[in-house]
Amino acid sequence: MKERIAIIDGLRSPIAKANGKLNDVTADNLGAIISKELILRNNLNYEEFDEVIMGNVAQPANAANIARVMAIKTGFPQNTPAYTVHRNCASGMQAISSAIEKIHSNQGSLYLVGGMESMSNIPLLYSDELRNLITKFSYSKSIIEKLKLLSSFRPSFLKPTIGLLSGLTDPISGKIMGITAENLANEFKISRAAQDEYALKSHQKAQKATESGIFKDEIHPIMTKNSSLSSDDGIRFNQNIQALEKLNPIFDKLSGTVTAGNSSQVSDGACSLIVCSESKAKELNLEPLGFIKDYAYAGLDAHRMGLGPVYATKKLFDKTSVSLKDIDLIEMNEAFAAQIIANQKAFASNDFCKKTFNSNALGEINEEILNVNGGAIALGHPVGMSGARIVLTALKELRRRDDKLALATLCIGGGQGASFLLEI
Repeated sequence: MKERIAIIDGLRSPIAKANGKLNDVTADNLGAIISKELILRNNLNYEEFDEVIMGNVAQPANAANIARVMAIKTGFPQNTPAYTVHRNCASGMQAISSAIEKIHSNQGSLYLVGGMESMSNIPLLYSDELRNLITKFSYSKSIIEKLKLLSSFRPSFLKPTIGLLSGLTDPISGKIMGITAENLANEFKISRAAQDEYALKSHQKAQKATESGIFKDEIHPIMTKNSSLSSDDGIRFNQNIQALEKLNPIFDKLSGTVTAGNSSQVSDGACSLIVCSESKAKELNLEPLGFIKDYAYAGLDAHRMGLGPVYATKKLFDKTSVSLKDIDLIEMNEAFAAQIIANQKAFASNDFCKKTFNSNALGEINEEILNVNGGAIALGHPVGMSGARIVLTALKELRRRDDKLALATLCIGGGQGASFLLEI
């Protein structure tokens, strides 16, 4: 890239299980609470920011261009523009890369970016039949027309479409995300036991990180009318393998291996980051948390979307001449345990890499540096937030370890991958 991009600081909310403690907090309010606190902590004036760019997936109807709504609630003046980006699970990363592109094209130098999601508030939708009936009824002009329409009503019209399930079903492959994980489990011969063991480790690492106070450095508590939340509430403390083994497959109920226990959680949360050019950071006398060295997005078969990290990382390594042995820390979003294990196998496979990229294997991922504080299986996966969250978590951990280089990567529903190269 032309110039390194500085992440000055970042902050996130606790991640809450959907329909739980943050159920009554909308995504725009979650984002505003976190963004306001982040700006206050860094003693920056709202007027200094060129633009606000935020990722969001479930685009609420009552907050069109949710980034703009959030920005005004945060305290930004009306003359600060804002826009929303959407790249499914990488929406938070897309917000970062959109700011980078703006900086490199000299359209600005200081941005607030991030992602926010309230999966609790993804609505139930009327059936097409009921929607059409109501629409025609509202336009009908006579009592006879109205009565005729009412006579066509059937109780089945009241069956709603669950917005969350629709959103998690890929229109390209026609499969819900969990089936794409089953596809990888079959392709890479990943056992149920291996998936449950990975999920157990995720909870254990997240529990240890929470108990040692590691996440306090990146979390701002959220107060609601009825409760307060200061830590991620999806972590199952003292989780054991027996509890995971009891869970039934949730997507392929007959022969599947993917369960609720070895999948990421449906969650609510928000994360914000302050991004600027390295020269702007020096001008403002700001000490960056770290830097974005480079990034890459890649496309792949939607039926195998979970392999997005290996596709995007190969592209990133080719751009930067960095290799896996140079990486000190890896944050790979845990959409599913099967997806993580499949990527580990793909990274290390000469056969896979030769067939897919006409190259040698990228290398074997050292489990000692992978998701060292747990991941979305334990913490949760608010889809619009997660891309920004793993960048923040990786940079914070790099600093704690006094290491140099981190890889933050995730798979993206619909058949894409994203990888960011971070450095201190």
